[in-house]
Amino acid sequence: MATVFKNLLSNDIATTRTLLNEAIPITGTIVSGTYNDENIKNYAHGMFQSVYDYPYLSSSANHIFDITYGYTSEYSASANLQNAKKLNIYNQMAQVLVGYDVTGSIRKFDRDGDFATTGSNSKLETCVFLNYSRLLTKDEVKKGSYRLTISGSGGDKVIGDYGAQNDYRVNSPTGEYGVLYTSSAAVAGTGVGLIYYQAGVAVLTASSDLFESATDFTGTLSISGTADVVREGWIDNDFNNTTELNSTVYFCRLNNNEFNYSSNPTYLSGSKIVTKEKSTDPSVAYVTSIGLYSADNELLAVAKLSEPLKKDQNNELTLRVRLDY
Repeated sequence: MATVFKNLLSNDIATTRTLLNEAIPITGTIVSGTYNDENIKNYAHGMFQSVYDYPYLSSSANHIFDITYGYTSEYSASANLQNAKKLNIYNQMAQVLVGYDVTGSIRKFDRDGDFATTGSNSKLETCVFLNYSRLLTKDEVKKGSYRLTISGSGGDKVIGDYGAQNDYRVNSPTGEYGVLYTSSAAVAGTGVGLIYYQAGVAVLTASSDLFESATDFTGTLSISGTADVVREGWIDNDFNNTTELNSTVYFCRLNNNEFNYSSNPTYLSGSKIVTKEKSTDPSVAYVTSIGLYSADNELLAVAKLSEPLKKDQNNELTLRVRLDY
């Protein structure tokens, strides 16, 4: 009778990793309110604003990203609108994306990702946060692909993570991130924000040279009012997302003297092999599926062939089974 089980050796198993990228465009018409702001959702708590690709009450609407705003205690003032909420938002985002220093204090967002640098312009202390939906970013944003075109007080600016394919930071609790610049001639210390690739979050400085009316962000504007200013200056946003596809490939090798019989009961009739016309004929089987078993012979997966393959002592087969996850 046929050998039912065959052990896979180490050289019969290979693992691969494939990165699939998809281009994501977010046009200014959608963000600025294509549907008379029906695709822009504000909440009673007033802590952030959500943007949808269709009116958000529609069953076909997809959530694209959230916009919010926060600052450090240096900008705190009781007269500022939503002062406590802006402080909390900055601290919450910094806890997750930046982490803590050796004293247990929350780190501030650093302009170039080097926490050792000090100075009045080395930190991002008033920030606009763009939290992209996982539907868009998938596993992560592709390094070097992020571009955001906005209209500010000094004219249109194209913000991007220029050169991030080879120059990105890894000192974040959430993974890798890059520095955002307004020019492809990236110069250390001139960053205007940060893009956290795995988290799908962009952090932009709320300085007056980047957004119109930015000087009012800290005081007179609410968080939703700040989001409105950001959206009104939004021209275009493009990036590539990344889906990581891991695969295990099993090379199932059928040598010439293996699997030439079938374990199917219909293979025998009256103790005779039905595929033989004479007893001296070689036994023949047709491979239709492959089963992958655990060490204790429990069936874990079945692979089906597109058509039966003839197997006898005159040929050998190697069947490639791939599991993606």
